[in-house]
Amino acid sequence: MNINASLFLQMVVFFLGAWITMKYIWPPLIHAIEERQKKIADGLSAANKGEKALAIATEQGKAIEADARARATTIVSDGEKRAQSIVDEAKAQAQVEADRIIENARAEAAQEMQRAREALRNEVAALAVAGAEQILAREVDKTVHAAMLEQLKAKL
Repeated sequence: MNINASLFLQMVVFFLGAWITMKYIWPPLIHAIEERQKKIADGLSAANKGEKALAIATEQGKAIEADARARATTIVSDGEKRAQSIVDEAKAQAQVEADRIIENARAEAAQEMQRAREALRNEVAALAVAGAEQILAREVDKTVHAAMLEQLKAKL
C-alpha cells in the first residue's frame, strides 16, 4: 500500500475517532466534571457557612456564659444580702428580747425592793411601838431613854 493512502486512512480514522469522542464521550465527561466542581464549590461554601455559624455560636455561647456568670454573681450577692438582713433581724429581735428581760428583771427588783422597804417599815414600826411601850412602862429618864434609842438604832 501506498504511504499516502495509509496516511489518508489513518487521518480519516483519527478524525472519525475524534468526532465520536467529541460527540458521545466528551459531553458526559464534561458534565461529570462540572457536577463534581459544583459539589466541591457547594461543599466549600457550606464549610464557610459552617465556620461562620460556629463562630457565631461560639460568641453566643460566650455571651450566654457571661450572662449566667453575672446572674450567678447577682444571686450570690442577693443571698449574702438576705443572709445579712436575717442576721441583723435576729440581732434586733434578740436585743428587743434582752431589753424586755432586763426590764422585767428591773421591775421585779423594784417590786422586791418595795416589799423589803415595806417589811422594813413594818419592822421599824413594830420596834417603835415596842420601844414606846418600854418607854411608857418605865419612868421617864433621859439617860435611860437615850440608851433605849441607841438600842433601837442598833437594831435598825
